[in-house]
Amino acid sequence: MTGPSMRERMLAGELYIADDPELFRDMERATSLRHRINTMDPTDRTTQRSLFTELLGAYGQDSEIRPPFHCDYGYQTFIGARTFANFGLLCLDVARITIGDDVQIGPNVQLLTPTHPVAAGPRRDKWEAALPITIGDNVWLGGGVIVLPGVTIGDNTVVGAGAVVTRDLPANVVAVGNPARVIREVEP
Repeated sequence: MTGPSMRERMLAGELYIADDPELFRDMERATSLRHRINTMDPTDRTTQRSLFTELLGAYGQDSEIRPPFHCDYGYQTFIGARTFANFGLLCLDVARITIGDDVQIGPNVQLLTPTHPVAAGPRRDKWEAALPITIGDNVWLGGGVIVLPGVTIGDNTVVGAGAVVTRDLPANVVAVGNPARVIREVEP
């Protein structure tokens, strides 16, 4: 009996090798769909919605992502209803990325789930893993925000432009800086 496939290991959050043939096929599928999305007539919203629905794990009603959009696999990214992402959203979705309802995402935001061993040998042997990212409902991520692996951002939180979110942020706060730190609560 054989052990789990690299895809199964990746989806389980275990160490895996990214250049596995099965994962490579998954990435090629995503690359093809992304290319179509990123090069199509931007006024053809019906086709664009259809392609995002095919690419992503979920694409909520009345949500909009402005191309260019980039991801590793697509099927690991889940977007709620009425969410808007401006130009240049990057979702390295090795682990699941969950984006809630009514989220506003500024340009050039990066959601980064991959992790790599610090030890030289496993890193040289191409082992990696990932931790999920969860963005709550009604969150606003300013332009250029970077969210690191394993982070959860609570409902109604605002993250200022250029912030690097290295750990969880609670609901109903404003956070800024590198690393992002809470500076106040959100006004009701």
